[in-house]
Amino acid sequence: MTKLSPFRYFKTSPEIIRLAVMMYVRFPLSLRNVEDLLHERGIDICRETVRFWWNRFGLMFAEETRRKRVPNA
Repeated sequence: MTKLSPFRYFKTSPEIIRLAVMMYVRFPLSLRNVEDLLHERGIDICRETVRFWWNRFGLMFAEETRRKRVPNA
């Protein structure tokens, strides 16, 4: 059985979704700041879209990051 991609119904590429969510999480930015930074890079995304992506994928990205970390010895 193949695992379906969580991005399968989105027109935007997974790389852009990941970039937007990680910018919002990693740096102390507002949704409007993330929207402006993406716009400067030629990506026209509404801040509400970034909020939706954060609600949808934020936990998944956090779990991926935790798995990649090296455990403290």
